[in-house]
Amino acid sequence: MRVADFFCGAGGFSEGFRQAGFEIIFAVDKWEPAINTFKANKPNCRVRQDDVIRISRLPDEEFHILVPDTEVIIGSPPCVAFSNSNKSGNGDKSLGIELLKAYLRIVARKKNKENSILRYWVLENVPNIKKYVQEKYSAADLELDGDFYLTPINNSTGIYNAKYFGAPTNRKRFLCGEFPEIQTTCTDENVMTLRAVLNSLGEPCNNMDKVIHDCNYKGLCLTKDKLTDHQYLYMLQPFEWETAKRLKEDKGYMGRMSFPENLDNPARTVMATMSASSRESMILPVASGGYRLPTVREAASMMSFPIDYRFYGQSKGVKHTLVGNAVPPKMSYAVAKAIALDTGETIPEHYIPIQHDSEIAFYNLNNIVFEPKIEKSKCDIAKFKYHIPYLIIDAFRVELTNYHSDFDKKEFKWDVEIHYSQGKDKARVFCPIIKSELWDKDSLKKWDKFINSIIPHMCKSYNQFQKVYCMTSEERNVNNYIGPFELLNLVKEYINKNFENAPSNEKIYISDELPNLPKTIGAGYYLLNQLLTSID
Repeated sequence: MRVADFFCGAGGFSEGFRQAGFEIIFAVDKWEPAINTFKANKPNCRVRQDDVIRISRLPDEEFHILVPDTEVIIGSPPCVAFSNSNKSGNGDKSLGIELLKAYLRIVARKKNKENSILRYWVLENVPNIKKYVQEKYSAADLELDGDFYLTPINNSTGIYNAKYFGAPTNRKRFLCGEFPEIQTTCTDENVMTLRAVLNSLGEPCNNMDKVIHDCNYKGLCLTKDKLTDHQYLYMLQPFEWETAKRLKEDKGYMGRMSFPENLDNPARTVMATMSASSRESMILPVASGGYRLPTVREAASMMSFPIDYRFYGQSKGVKHTLVGNAVPPKMSYAVAKAIALDTGETIPEHYIPIQHDSEIAFYNLNNIVFEPKIEKSKCDIAKFKYHIPYLIIDAFRVELTNYHSDFDKKEFKWDVEIHYSQGKDKARVFCPIIKSELWDKDSLKKWDKFINSIIPHMCKSYNQFQKVYCMTSEERNVNNYIGPFELLNLVKEYINKNFENAPSNEKIYISDELPNLPKTIGAGYYLLNQLLTSID
């Protein structure tokens, strides 16, 4: 059966169908690296760089000449608008909805064409799009003539996780359209792990002669010199991985994440941007010490691309985007297999190697040397909002922030706040006055000694404190400057030593507004306020 792929990207959706024996005859995308990648890996397909919205609105004759008749249409409109990573899911959806309707308009026009041969169609996207897909669309909804309806929501509609179809990644996606129910191939007990991916590919820049066996495709192997985009290291500097570690393990009220990655689980969702200093960073240990980012080949194998699949970008960043935006081929294969079984088509018993288009130039990252990243100073109006590290008790935490500054006039103000919980209904912020009379004399005596040992090294003004914050970590270390992170760490170290045996459930009374504050949180708030007062 023949397949047309819209918003085809690097070709992950089509790759699963190719492996199941389907003929991919038409594909469209706007991005040139995606077009080159698709065409190079599927040289027999007619691949077009074009705007799907434009195509969806072409006059009938021109539309049907351009878009061939196929038994299957697949598509994955760009998901940025619907992703939870876009302003926590609150980003503008208008372009995303327009792209969604463009795809549905194409399906509807082919489905309702006289003597149509279209039998199946599938839409893939992030789970959040489910809220924006209607159960059915009239011709008028899609700005078309006629009295038909298109029904995207059917028995097979649902949110599917690629790890249950053999892909070594925990990637949830929403599928809808007209296609048979698909069958999972794995359970939580036998999913493919990140360790299996790394072991199969071997550590980057290991010069041992070796044949690479694809952990995702039995029988597929390449000699190491034929494996692309893997023989290089992108090492992380301390300022990069330390930031990622802090955000992963101690991001306020958010759950703790593994650092480095847990190799005994499927990989987390592979992102289009392989960042180094964020909560979403995917960080791997290096046998000789230190940390690195995954290679493009490792990311591709996590997504279940076969090791002979190539990504035709001219930089590491472009290649990672091609991989991270794709549909995992293993998930796509499950859809294709369900369709093949529904129609009695024969499914190939073995993996069919890819024949690349030799006319398309390929840039290989193997043996590229990436210089260590150099930390840059922050802009002079950089914002800060972070709590005493690893100190969260009963959903309370003590935060240091400059958010109340006048950033336009560059008049900075630093404050200490007590934060409680999260969400619109539960989250609260308190700035109580905690007097010294609340504490016993022995504690105050020890605390004063600690405070007085730090004050001589503190900045003399809020604006100076801001300047120190904007310096690189090396500049602060060389000059023994105390910035906001250093101040929080000093308070945390002191609390660890002096509250080691304090019961975590011990409470103190502050006010009727804040009657049951954990004592350790109150102490952290008091100490930080006293230190901050010295630079007012």
